[in-house]
Amino acid sequence: MTDRNVTAQAFSIAPADRAELMKQTPVVLWLTGLPGSGKSTLANAVDRLLYDEGLKTMVLDGDNVRGGLTSDLGFYPADRHENVRRVAEAARLIADSGVIVIVALVSPFEVDRAAARAIFSPEIFIEVFVDTPAELCSERDPKGLYKKARAGQITNMTGVGQSYEEPVKPELHVHGDADLGTTAKNVLQAILDRQK
Repeated sequence: MTDRNVTAQAFSIAPADRAELMKQTPVVLWLTGLPGSGKSTLANAVDRLLYDEGLKTMVLDGDNVRGGLTSDLGFYPADRHENVRRVAEAARLIADSGVIVIVALVSPFEVDRAAARAIFSPEIFIEVFVDTPAELCSERDPKGLYKKARAGQITNMTGVGQSYEEPVKPELHVHGDADLGTTAKNVLQAILDRQK
């Protein structure tokens, strides 16, 4: 709910001016998929490739933001809505500074991803569905979450007790069991294609 006594301040330096100073076009790369699908791994690989290209980036990773920005939120649907909203708003502020933002977030609900998409111009938003079979995610289980969820130690885990709604029309559909290097280069190219 917006306070009626809040008025957005206009500044003389616009986001386009900041992008020009950075000599790059901001992009928001939104990686979504099941826990253990490889979102963070792909984010890290793409971030490295962008860095090597001399582009300025910032990664907003689900676990990392839950350590601070959204540390007060749980995993119930309402908390997940707010988690996505806050991350999207943070990504918007960072993108307005001219930086390329890589978001790696389960973001399981289509309505929340659509709301995130709506705050960006279509030219800068790229949704990437990291499509990894649930069995493989469970087998990988890098953080032991699937094991804990099946043992009843974690509730409301996406993929175990809470559904994941696959993206309807992502800009990119990648497979989490494919070669990481090739996938990262394909994602990099999608970002480079947005550069002016």
